[in-house]
Amino acid sequence: MSAAVNALTRGKTVRILSSGDPFLKKAERVDNYLGLYHVSGEEMMASFLNHAKAMGAEPEIGRVVNILPFGGKFMVNFNSEILEAKTVILALGASSPKQFPGEGELLGRGVSYCATCDGMLYRGKRAVVYGQSDSAAEEANFLSRIGVEVTFVSGRERPAELNADIPYLRGTIAEILGSRAVTGVRVGSRILEAQGVFLLRNSVAPGTLLEGLAMQDGFVKVDFAMQTNIPGVFACGDCTGKPLQVSKAVGEGLVAGQQAAKYLDEIRKEEKEYV
Repeated sequence: MSAAVNALTRGKTVRILSSGDPFLKKAERVDNYLGLYHVSGEEMMASFLNHAKAMGAEPEIGRVVNILPFGGKFMVNFNSEILEAKTVILALGASSPKQFPGEGELLGRGVSYCATCDGMLYRGKRAVVYGQSDSAAEEANFLSRIGVEVTFVSGRERPAELNADIPYLRGTIAEILGSRAVTGVRVGSRILEAQGVFLLRNSVAPGTLLEGLAMQDGFVKVDFAMQTNIPGVFACGDCTGKPLQVSKAVGEGLVAGQQAAKYLDEIRKEEKEYV
């Protein structure tokens, strides 16, 4: 929201894509944010949100599954809709889901993060849905409707909204099997044969979200302008490293928002000169 506010003040069009409430909202008390002493994380988030909304930037709740650079722009897959942007600011927080063995190697060869995007590829085949997101049951039901033989795996209780005819297994994926393509999934001591695995999490690791993104010690690598190694992509907040504090996130958001706006101005200038 800090990045959005600062980009908006420079006349840019902004959309905030959010997976939901951040960890800050759960904080019982925050004492080290200058000017807002002894407030709860929920109160602080409400203040931030009201500020952003007043400027016309309200978070849109959903899931971004990947970002693809294309022709000087970025295609963002958000809730199965493709959005187009000239610049992207990553403000992902500190949560980076750990990859399962075999996940990275088989991504695009049976491993998917979006059922509605890739589901038709597995019609008439077996697929495992690993449900960690709030929409996982809905996506599993969709796969079943289009003819995919689905098994739902989760560490949570069986979702009430999951279709009764979809098998459910409580557990965690230990390994995704296959060499050139997915052949199955190991859950505990059980092997589930499958040609597809849908990993439905609330968030996607930065390096998986955007191919080629440089990482350092598990965090997104940026320079002093919050620029990543990919031109037009900036990052700020906890995802760029320690200290994991609100003050740092807000400050870096300011820099990222300003620098993204500057980047857009430079692009526009070059386009005019070229014409």
